[in-house]
Amino acid sequence: MLSNMASSLILHKRITTTVAKAKALRKYVEPLITKAKDNTTHSRRVAFSYLQDKTAIQELFGPVAEKVGTRPGGYTRIIRTGYRLGDNAETCLMELVDFNELMLKDATPAKGKAKRTRRAGRTKAKGAEGSAAEAKGAEGDSTTEA
Repeated sequence: MLSNMASSLILHKRITTTVAKAKALRKYVEPLITKAKDNTTHSRRVAFSYLQDKTAIQELFGPVAEKVGTRPGGYTRIIRTGYRLGDNAETCLMELVDFNELMLKDATPAKGKAKRTRRAGRTKAKGAEGSAAEAKGAEGDSTTEA
């Protein structure tokens, strides 16, 4: 079951399942994605022994490995969506983090803003006044010495 779900997640980038299955799948998929970062014959064979799907291996070592190349971990995201009608199991949406274009667009502008606090403004203003006072004091000292 985990092999089929992992193949579906890699191919479709997003699947809907229960939270318990998603947590188990996270432990199954994340080491495979880490192995995909180094594209060797051995890592491909190890990944194939887990997935048993050639198209999923091509996708994993191609676009998926390129997108997560710089990420140190945490390749998947679990978003809880509610409860299933039949058995009231908690369902979720599991996705690969770098493939959700909507969240990537929202996150990009947020990085550009700097946090502003009132305290930082005061210390800068005092620092500017203090340096101006020191400059006046230095001028005064030079005139008294002459």
